[in-house]
Amino acid sequence: MPDAAASVTERGQSERRTPNHEQLYRRLRTRIMHGAVEPGQAMTLRGIAAEFGVSMTPAREAARRLVAEGALQSSSSGRITTPVLSNERIEELAALRALLEPELASRALPRAHGALIDRMTDINDQIERVLGHGDAIAYVRLNLDFHRNLYLRAQAPAMLALAETVWLQLGPSMRSLYSESRRAVVTESHSKILSALRAGDEPGLRVAVRADVTSGLRMLLS
Repeated sequence: MPDAAASVTERGQSERRTPNHEQLYRRLRTRIMHGAVEPGQAMTLRGIAAEFGVSMTPAREAARRLVAEGALQSSSSGRITTPVLSNERIEELAALRALLEPELASRALPRAHGALIDRMTDINDQIERVLGHGDAIAYVRLNLDFHRNLYLRAQAPAMLALAETVWLQLGPSMRSLYSESRRAVVTESHSKILSALRAGDEPGLRVAVRADVTSGLRMLLS
């Protein structure tokens, strides 16, 4: 077995080899995807650079990429904000999730073995605990982890990348789904996905995934 200390060292060396703008991009992308920023939250390049201890150039490049992905918006004055999604935009993104994610789940099903189902069950248990503690950001992160663990088995990287871009655009709004009324709904919906996986029920899995990824988003419509 490889030495644990050596593995940590290798990871550290890999991070140091990664350009500053790439490291910053990944960290900001994760923060936005997990709902750690509010819809309409303003940012500045100077503030981003100061917070992450980088120069303006990496901050500008990371922001440019996130604007291109729809995770941030930039005005002509240079003001950067997370988007406030209209009802039409939420419906569009929900429709994309309904198209992409049942297909990913279906492709993953032949490789969804017991260890994966156990891992997803554990994540669902963690979701139940964080919902009880009122941690909306952890809820978003674990909810995406639940789905990502399954979709990675689909061996469809281009399709998963598209799904993650949709998650990224929804991130700031997703934290709004945390509420008392959603606590039982989330874990129950995931339980139906797990039951379909255990039974090898491909049509049932598609229905369960589609219902899970669209029902919550409908609650965002005002």
